[in-house]
Amino acid sequence: MLSGIIGHGEPAPVSGHQASSLAAPAKKPGCRAIAVAGGKGGVGKSTVAVNLGMALSMSGHEVMLLDADMGLANVDVLLGLTPSRHIGHMLDGQCSLEDLLLQAPHGLQVIPAGSGARRLARLDNGEHAAVIRAFDDLARPPQFLLVDTAAGLADSVAMFAAAADDLVLVVCDEPASLTDAYALIKVLSRDFGVRRFRMVANMVRNEGEARQLHLKLSRVSDRFLDVVIDFMGWVPHDERLRQAIRQQRAVMDLWPSSRSSLAFKKLAGAVDKWTEPERTGLDRIAFFGDRVPSTAGY
Repeated sequence: MLSGIIGHGEPAPVSGHQASSLAAPAKKPGCRAIAVAGGKGGVGKSTVAVNLGMALSMSGHEVMLLDADMGLANVDVLLGLTPSRHIGHMLDGQCSLEDLLLQAPHGLQVIPAGSGARRLARLDNGEHAAVIRAFDDLARPPQFLLVDTAAGLADSVAMFAAAADDLVLVVCDEPASLTDAYALIKVLSRDFGVRRFRMVANMVRNEGEARQLHLKLSRVSDRFLDVVIDFMGWVPHDERLRQAIRQQRAVMDLWPSSRSSLAFKKLAGAVDKWTEPERTGLDRIAFFGDRVPSTAGY
């Protein structure tokens, strides 16, 4: 059992009026949005998002990666990219979403957020919703959109995570990681009706250690929440991955046969086998919707 996990670090709840005002639009076929979240910072969430996105691209899929860590973005840094514009420029009407697309290796397309931009750090919920709705207007939607959410439990994290079809939860073998992951699951299930989560154990020694982390999180979630937490896979400690981060490259690009790269390929293979997502629970705004949802109450 996780000691002290219940009630720790809970954010203020989203009101029923706020949650119900986020109408869930019908999905366009072939577009699957996957949010990558972690609750706690430092669990390797962005590294997982970057390399999972590249693994999917290298397997022949069209993939976009949205950096949704507004104000503290680092996806462009991890890939050695130098954006001249960011989401704030789109929200101010200076460019479109497609104008922001950066080309990373192997066909991966990146949508950058700004780093150190106070404008982005202060976005309200209506502006976060506008970012989500902007994907409705893409002339050529990708097969997969990966959304690298921020650390913590802010409203923006919950909105971007709940707007996706699937949520990948990255955890590592630290008590704070499990505690914060549980808190995020609780918020998303209680306030947004998210019922299924997929867990990736990062920086672990072996599969046995990874499955023990999954068991710990599942036990307490099964006891107190009406959710399912699937074991998606694991990423090992790998010096090649650390070297790739220092070189601002994806390990999938630099060392595709490394232990961590093989793990990311396996995770991408798991994504390929997922069935169509179930849209259950409270209505909510979603990526790639066919109609503009209301943002009343925000």
